[in-house]
Formats: sequence, structure tokens, C-alpha cells
Amino acid sequence: MDLDRRAVLTAATVATAACGVRVGPFGNVESGDAWDRVRARFVLDRNLIDMSAMLLASHPRDVREAIERHRRALDRDTVRYLEANNQPLTDAARNAAGDYLGVPAQHIALTDSTTMGVGLIYGSLRLRPGDEVLTSEQDYFVTHEAVRLACARTGAVERRVALHGDAATSVSADELVYRLLAGITPRTRVVGVTWVHSSTGLKMPVRQLADALNEVNGQLDEDERILLCVDGVHGFGVEDETLDSLGCDLFAAGCHKWLFGPRGTGVVAGRDTAWRRLDTTIPSFLDDNVFGAWLARRRPQRTGEGARLSPGGFKAFEHVWALPEAFALHRAIGKADVARRTHELASQLKEGLAGMSNVPLATPMSSALSAGIVSFNIDGASPEAAVRRLRERNIIASAAPYARQWVRLTPSIRNTPREVDAVLAEIRGLVA
Repeated sequence: MDLDRRAVLTAATVATAACGVRVGPFGNVESGDAWDRVRARFVLDRNLIDMSAMLLASHPRDVREAIERHRRALDRDTVRYLEANNQPLTDAARNAAGDYLGVPAQHIALTDSTTMGVGLIYGSLRLRPGDEVLTSEQDYFVTHEAVRLACARTGAVERRVALHGDAATSVSADELVYRLLAGITPRTRVVGVTWVHSSTGLKMPVRQLADALNEVNGQLDEDERILLCVDGVHGFGVEDETLDSLGCDLFAAGCHKWLFGPRGTGVVAGRDTAWRRLDTTIPSFLDDNVFGAWLARRRPQRTGEGARLSPGGFKAFEHVWALPEAFALHRAIGKADVARRTHELASQLKEGLAGMSNVPLATPMSSALSAGIVSFNIDGASPEAAVRRLRERNIIASAAPYARQWVRLTPSIRNTPREVDAVLAEIRGLVA
């Protein structure tokens, strides 16, 4: 796609009409020069090959400058800048997130992280004793713990199914959906999944699962419908999807990973029918109806769903207010082009690893079942040892914090094909 000045400004305006975003043009993203300009927005140490996008973002220039602009203004005249800007800038952040996910801003809650978002979803669900929440053995600690706490509070029951063996290389989309559907009982009220697993890099077929659940839900009363809740952080900022295209009911993601948004920011997005199944657990400062009801000493009406679920309190406002710049950057590049580039680099890495002996791959080769996380091991070395040896060679990898560990490399739009080749050469040297 050719990103001329008008297209860039249009993308920025749609996402952040109240924020004055300044995102420059990149040119034709099919060319290496355009991706070099994207890369130049990051101040990463050029002596390192940093493939850790799945962990914590390095802020691109647009986000850094917005944070600094708001920080200076807050430091200069804290109260008046906050009073004048908090509402419009917070609204702009929700508008930008809603535009990116294809939902109205009122269906967006602002959080600090994926963990907070997942915790809010399961902690706010209206569950009854005996209701069942279905997850998988392969989900991350955050989902398991949030569900455990919700069940302990409400008397609901957690059920888990196994999606695959140690690696996810031979599993199919049909099999994944079948295994989850097989775990559903008449008491199931929620199915919780992880869009892209941070262990193996498996990408769940969320749309296919949503379609299958819609058939089940067609036979159920409204209050018995099974909600599909998604921890979406490792697809968010990678895939060209919206809430509607995914088909899920509730979606949580941090903005400080693949989106390269301000550290300490996240979102929850949901459908009308799903918001109605949630009760507030943390007081919100965004829902005027709730605060007005408190002043009038009456019970609040159930309105402003995203605002109602946004935890209140004073926070790092300059980071929240800089969120629109991250969305505008992805819009300026193009969501489809971000997805294509990330998948190209991940595929290059997987293909290179698959050709090596003594390097078992955990991630599916298919882009339909994977995103940007590439997981593998090196025979004869523990994941921690392999990560240590890669870091000694200035390659930033990580080990998956699961009972079954894998080495993870996560190429993103800030990386290059040349870096992938260099990483593969170093791994070949390790296994030689």
C-alpha cells in the first residue's frame, strides 16, 4: 500500500480526532525502505537483535513524544492540565481503540494490562453455583488463576480440556474446535481461550470456534448463552481482525506488546449482550452515571458499559493519553501490511528452524494457526541455557514460563529479514 501524506493523516484523524497525532508517511510498505523507516522510529540498541516483541514494548517515536509532551505539561501545571484534558484525551484513547477493533468507543474499557483485563472479565462475570467455565490445559496462568478466583467467589466450576500434546505442530483447526466443544456440558456458561498461546505460538481458530458456539447458543435462552472470552494480546497488533471478524463476546489485551503502545495500558472490548453479564468490581471514574448516582444517593442505572468497567483512580495519565499514537501508527502502516510483514518474518524463521536437525519446533508452520511467536528447543540444552547462549550472541530471546518450556523468538515489524537470517546462522552454530 502507498502511504501518502493524506492517507496517513486520514488514519490518524479517524483514530484520534482530539489528540493531534503526528505520524509521518512511510511510502510503499512493499519496499525495504518503508520498513526501515518504521524501524527507525524505535531506539533499540542496534548491537542487539531484539526478538522480544511479545514481552514489553519499546515505545516508537510517536508514542515517546506524546508521553513526553503530556508529562511536561502535567509537571508544569498538574491540576489544570488534568482538568482540561483528562476527559477529551481519555475519550480519544477509547475512540482509537474502538476504531481499531471495529466497535463503538462505549464498548471499550481501559485497563493497565492483559492481566487486569482478563481479571476484570472473569472477576465481573455474573456466575451462579454450579455454572461451568471451560478453558484448556494450554492456557496461561492469568486465565487459569482468574477463573479459579471467580469460581471460588461464586461457586462456579472450572473445567479444562487438553488441546494437543507438548508441541502444537500437528494439530488442526477442526481438532481444536472439536476438543473444546467436547468439553461443553449443559452447565457451561463461559468458554475462555487464548488467541495466540505464549507457550507454543499456536493461534486458536477463534472465528471457527465462535461459529460453532453460535450453533450451540441458538438452542439456549439468553441468560444461558455461552460467552466466548478471549485473551487476545498476542494477536492484537499483529492480525488484521476486529471484534466482529473474530466473533468473540469479550476480548482483553495489553497495548504494550505487539501494538507498541504505552507501557501500562490495555483494553477490554465487548458486545452489548456480554457487557450485560458483567458486574462492576472496581469503582470507575469514567462513568458519570455512577458518580452522579453516588452524589444523589441513588442506585446507578446500568449504562456506559466500557466506562463502567474501566478501573478508576489516578494513574500514569500521560501513558493513557498517548495510546492514540500507537493505533495511528498501525493505521498509517496498514493493519493488513503489519500482519503480512509479521507473518513473513515468522515464516522465514520457522522454515529455517525446521530445516535444522536437533531443533524441535513447537509452532505450527501454517499462518492460519500461528502469528508472530516462534517456539522451539535445542536438543541437549535447557530452554534457559539456550536463551542464555543466544543472549551472549546479542540475540534477545525468552523462555516460555510454563511447566513445559520452549525457547521463544518473536519477530515483529521492527525486525528485518537480515536479522532473521543472522539469528538462524547463530542457532546453526549452536547445534553444529
